[in-house]
Amino acid sequence: LVSWICVHRAIYNYDAVQDVELSLQVGDTVHILEMYEGWYRGYTLRNKSKKCNALFPFSPFFFRQNETVIPGELPLGQELTSTLREWAVIWHKLYVDNKTTQFRHVQQMTYSLIEWRSQILSGTLPKDELAELKKKVTAKIDYGNRILGLDLVVRDDNGNILDPDETSTISLFKAHETASKRIDERIQEEKSLQQNLDLRGQPIFNTTHTYSLYVNFKNFVCNIGEDAELLMSLYDPDLSKFISENYLVRWGSNGMPKEIEKLNNLQAVFTDLSSSDLIRPKISLVCQIVRVGHMELKDGKKHTCGLRRPFGVAVMDITDIIHGKVDDEEKQRQLIMSPLITSHVIGENEPLTSVFNKVIAAKEVNHKGQGTVMKKKRMLWYPRMLSSTIVHAMKRTHLFDKGKKKTPKNVEVTMSVHDEDGNLQEKAIHPGAGYEGVSEYKSVVYYQVKQPCWYETVKVSIAIEEVSRCHLRFTFRHRSSQESRDKSERAFGMGFVKLMNADGTTLQDGKHNLIVYKGDNKKMEDAKCYLTLPCTKMEMEEKEAPSGKNLHHLANFTPSKDSTKDSFQIATLICSTKLTQNVDLLGLLNWRSNSQNIAHNLRKLMEVEGGEIVKFLQDTLDALFNIMMEMSENETYDFLVFDALVFIISLIGDIKFQHFNPVLETYIYKHFSATLAYV
Repeated sequence: LVSWICVHRAIYNYDAVQDVELSLQVGDTVHILEMYEGWYRGYTLRNKSKKCNALFPFSPFFFRQNETVIPGELPLGQELTSTLREWAVIWHKLYVDNKTTQFRHVQQMTYSLIEWRSQILSGTLPKDELAELKKKVTAKIDYGNRILGLDLVVRDDNGNILDPDETSTISLFKAHETASKRIDERIQEEKSLQQNLDLRGQPIFNTTHTYSLYVNFKNFVCNIGEDAELLMSLYDPDLSKFISENYLVRWGSNGMPKEIEKLNNLQAVFTDLSSSDLIRPKISLVCQIVRVGHMELKDGKKHTCGLRRPFGVAVMDITDIIHGKVDDEEKQRQLIMSPLITSHVIGENEPLTSVFNKVIAAKEVNHKGQGTVMKKKRMLWYPRMLSSTIVHAMKRTHLFDKGKKKTPKNVEVTMSVHDEDGNLQEKAIHPGAGYEGVSEYKSVVYYQVKQPCWYETVKVSIAIEEVSRCHLRFTFRHRSSQESRDKSERAFGMGFVKLMNADGTTLQDGKHNLIVYKGDNKKMEDAKCYLTLPCTKMEMEEKEAPSGKNLHHLANFTPSKDSTKDSFQIATLICSTKLTQNVDLLGLLNWRSNSQNIAHNLRKLMEVEGGEIVKFLQDTLDALFNIMMEMSENETYDFLVFDALVFIISLIGDIKFQHFNPVLETYIYKHFSATLAYV
C-alpha cells in the first residue's frame, strides 16, 4: 500500500511568476510537502524535477487530506514496475556511452524482469510457485541494483521490503548486512558463469592462461599375476579422441612398481590445457591396463612370454575438476577398473578404446574392489611461463602416432625410426612420460582377431637436423602362443612413412593410409629398396596417374591392391617451432633460394593459418626485414612487406595469440636490427 499524507488537485491554471514558483494546469495532482500562510511547497506528480523548491498559492485548490490509494497490483508487481523504469534510464545511458558489455548485461536482466512481471500480473501462479518466483525476482533486483550502483533494498526472510518506521535500527543493520553478504555471493556466482561464457567465445579478459592437471598415483589394486603397464591419459568421450600424451607406470607382478624407488612417488602433470579444453562438455581420465606376459594367463613356461596383452581399463569423469567446480580438488579418489571379460558388452579382444567408451556409457561396472587410487588437482599457469617453453621447444620435434591395421592373425606391430641409410634411431620412441625412450615399440596383441584396431598413442622425439632424413617403419608379425613356433615367425608385411615431403614441408597432420608391402624379409629391412617406393595410397595414385604404370610389384614387394582387404592407417600430429607444413610459409622462410616467388609468397603469407605463423614468429620477421634490406630497390616488395608486418602485428593482438606478445617484445628489443625499417 502507498500512503500520501496530503494531496491537492488543481481546478484552475496557474502561471508561475518567479523561478521558485510552480506552474499548474487544471487537473494536476500536487504532493504538498509544506504549508505557510496560504502558500504551499511541493511538486506535481507528472513532473518531479522541481521537487522541494516550487511554491504555489492555496486558492486554486480543493483539499483532500490523508488520501489512501489502493493499487490494483501486488506490491511485488509495483516494485518490478518502478525498478524497470529506473533501469530503463540507465540502460539508455549505457547505450549512448557505447558501453556494450554492461548494456547487454542490463538488457538480459531487464528481459528477465519483464517476463517475470507478466507471470505475476497474470494471477495464474499457484501460491508455492509465486513464492519461489518472488525469491528469484528480489534476488535479481538486488543484484542489479548493486552492480548499477543503486541503493540496497533491505528485506525480510520472505522478500518483503522492511518498513523503517516499524523496524528497529539494529534489525535494519542486521538485515542490511545479511542482504549485502547474499548479494556478494550472487555476484561471485555470476562472475563464474560469465567466465565460462567468455571461454565459449566472448573474450573479455586481456590475458590468456594455460592450465595443468596434477595427478598423484597412489596405488593399483588388481590381482593380475603378471607385470603390467598402466597408461594414463586425458580423453574426450564426445569426440572419442585422446587430448594428451600418456603417463606410463610399470607395475610388477608383486603388486609394487617395477622401479621400487618410485614407490609413493608416482606423479605427473598434464600441461598446456588451453581454454578450449576447459570448456569441453566432458573430459575423462582414462587408465589403460596392459599386462606383459603370456598370450593367456594360464599358459606355462613353454609358451611365449613378453607379449603385451590387453587386460582392462579404468575411467573417471574429471569434468568438474577441469571446470573448477570441485571444492576439494586434492581429495583422494579411486578409478574403478573394468576387466576385459568375454561378454556381449565388453569383449576380451576388443580395442581398449572401445571398452572404455562402453564403460563411460554404462557408468556402472562391477569392479570387485579392483582399481587405481590417485589424487588430482587443477593448476593455473600464466602466459609468461609459456614463452620460455616455446624457446626450449624450438630444438625438438615431436610426432604422435596412432595405428590401425586389419589382418586375420595375432598381429603385433613393431614401430621404429630409421634414417635414409636404414640406421636405427636409438630411444626415439616414448610410449609414455615417466620413462626413457625405446628404440622399438611393440603394440598390444589381440588374440585371433580378424580385424584388430589398436588406437595406441606414442611420441617420437627426433633432433631437428635429423627430421629430413628420417622415416617411420612399421613391420607386421604373427605371434604364436607356442614359444617354439613363435621363434620361427617372420614379418609378413611392412609399411613406412617419411617425415619430410619432397617440397620441404613436414608430414601433414591427420590420417594417412599406408601401403602394406609384402615380400622378402631382407628387402623389408633395406631402406634403400623401399624408400624409392610410394609410402601412402595417395602418393601411389599420384605417381601412377601421369605414367600410367602399375607400381604394385616394384623391388620384389607386393602392396595390397584392395585397400579394404589389407590396410594400415596412422594419424600424426607434428609439434615443432622449426618445421612447417605450409609450403607458402616455407617458401618465404627460404626466400633466397626461391627469389622469383618472393612477391607470391608475401601475398600468400596473409592466407596462412595464424597458429602456423606464430610458431615461426622470429624466423618470419627475420625473413621480412631481410627482404626489406636486401631488396630495397624494388618498391613492390616494400609495400608487400609492410602489409605482411601489419598482418602479423594485428594477428598477435588477437585474443587467441596474445600470449605471444612476450615473444614479439623480445624480438623487438633483442633481435631486431633492420636499419631501413628505422628510417
